[in-house]
Amino acid sequence: MSTLAVPAAPAARRAWLTDLPVLLVAVVWGASYLAAKGITTTHTVVAVLVLRFAVVLPALVVAGWRGLRALTAPQWRGAAVLGLILSGIFLLETYGVVRTSATNAGLIISLTMIFTPLAEAAVTRQRPPRAFLAAAGLSVLGVVLLTQGGGFTRPSAGDGLILLAALARTVHVLAMSRIKAVRAAQDADSLSLTTVQLGSAVAVFAVLAAAGTGEAPWSVAGGFGAREWAGLLFLSVFCTLFAFFVQMWAVRRTSPSRVSLLLGTEPLWAAAVGIAVGGERLGVVGLVGGVLVLVGTSWGRGVR
Repeated sequence: MSTLAVPAAPAARRAWLTDLPVLLVAVVWGASYLAAKGITTTHTVVAVLVLRFAVVLPALVVAGWRGLRALTAPQWRGAAVLGLILSGIFLLETYGVVRTSATNAGLIISLTMIFTPLAEAAVTRQRPPRAFLAAAGLSVLGVVLLTQGGGFTRPSAGDGLILLAALARTVHVLAMSRIKAVRAAQDADSLSLTTVQLGSAVAVFAVLAAAGTGEAPWSVAGGFGAREWAGLLFLSVFCTLFAFFVQMWAVRRTSPSRVSLLLGTEPLWAAAVGIAVGGERLGVVGLVGGVLVLVGTSWGRGVR
């Protein structure tokens, strides 16, 4: 018995070393709803996205110039494709958030937990374990209960955009695991691949801004005060750079379904930020929902 237990401990520690950064991404993404709603309107979505990505991109290029030059053509193409998908996610998610409630957005985006294992099963032709599907279902049920404290309003156009964003997130996670050139890259290339991905996304936003989609980025930036710049930097550094670097790093060390399940705790952290910063309250039902999210996520980690 003792000899069998020895290799399990290092394996468990390695799993946590991968899972904890992904869980931290869920925390900052949960906080991103409040930050994004505080600095964005329907007319400034594209401008804010240009600024959000452009703030960190020059530093990334300078810091990772040697790594960028070392990337192969297939790695450039793969990261650029991921960037195009990423631009779609952000456009759908940001337009959706300003058109619906944070409660609805948090609930609907969590459906990525269900979409990803089902899509992965369709691609690999391997049925997900029933225990994993049950764990994901328990997490989604927890999200439903959690968001009832704020009240689930009637579905709107914004809700539909968030639903499409959840589907796009699924495509993004699967693409990271299926594009061979990206998955096979060494650890040192994660920064370079993330830089290309973000550069591809900001190029899309820049084209949309140049076409006159909403207010001009420089006009929006000129109207920002200290609070708006603080929110933008939080979205840029933590919710964009850190989050997608970790996601790309983690998905190459575990399954897409496991990553999505951990990221599925995002609504829980959104509620925590709402209580601590926004002054929202959770009833007994909401607290039960939060517990179910944690239980479902922990269970799912064990069966994946």
